[in-house]
Amino acid sequence: MSPEQYLQRIRKGPPAPVSLFLGPELYQLGICRRALVEKILAPEDRDNGLSRHDMETSTLAAILDDARSMSLFAPQRVIWVSGAEAALPRGRSSSQEESAGGADLAEYVRNPTPGTVLIFVSSRYDFEGEERAKMERVQKFFSCIPEVVEFRPYTVESARHLAEDLASEAGLQIGLSEVGLLVDSLAADASRIVNEIEKLRLYVGTNRKVTADDILQLVPNAQATTIFALVSALGRGDRKRSLGHLDTLLREGEYLPLALTFLATQFRLAMVAHEAGLRTSQQIQAHFTKLGIRVWRDRAEQIYQTVTAFSAGRLARAIEKVSSADRALRDARPDDRVVMEELVFSLTT
Repeated sequence: MSPEQYLQRIRKGPPAPVSLFLGPELYQLGICRRALVEKILAPEDRDNGLSRHDMETSTLAAILDDARSMSLFAPQRVIWVSGAEAALPRGRSSSQEESAGGADLAEYVRNPTPGTVLIFVSSRYDFEGEERAKMERVQKFFSCIPEVVEFRPYTVESARHLAEDLASEAGLQIGLSEVGLLVDSLAADASRIVNEIEKLRLYVGTNRKVTADDILQLVPNAQATTIFALVSALGRGDRKRSLGHLDTLLREGEYLPLALTFLATQFRLAMVAHEAGLRTSQQIQAHFTKLGIRVWRDRAEQIYQTVTAFSAGRLARAIEKVSSADRALRDARPDDRVVMEELVFSLTT
């Protein structure tokens, strides 16, 4: 079950007496938690009706005993158990202990306490990669719980839609390109996106448009933001700002040949758009899709901004200069900073 499906379910009826929340996506987890508490507990009952446990410090037996207890102060209860993965025993006897612990939990699931909602939360492991086996072990231990909600990380595209919605709610004036930069800078982490949108609202306000430089001020470690901000500054012929972005890349340990590759790709795509006479980001996206080159909406907006900042002649010269810089970086013992600074000077002359 997805978080959206869980929210729809508790809007229509009572939640299951025992649920397992799995996955590292904390933003949606927080939304589901708030919705559950608001559904089950009246405002005056939340102090006494909401109990929290952490399985790093509490045993499963103690938590089940608490769940079986009736409260004298609240007619209904929500018991929130974090760190559920800690229920898995360690050591050689783990299989026997897992079976015993699972049996106790299964017994409670068959006969849950009326008026009590018990939520086990395991957010340490991801569903893919090296942590997949650990996640599967957690799922096996809690397999007696029929209702499982999976909190999978946002994809880049879904995170971008989330950022757009949050920006609209905050009244921010922000373009698709800047939204894309923000999402890339924060690795599509929804919780961080929420925080940065709020910071942008306080920093920029609602009277002007958010720029790449604004995002750079708030997320100074974001290499994607910094590189694209460098492209924007070069397009404006702003040498001082360009050198500042280059300095940021150097201080953050950016691999300069990779940054140069990004610049080269950006300039070449913009040149193709110039030669094709493309006038909008929608035309750019459609054109490259026909060519078999996948371009997201925010990427198309970035290309469009480069097209408007650079004439065809400037783009041709920029591509030549980038090619020369690439050869210079491949020379024996090159000074990467000097090579890149010379590139900036040549492109802002």
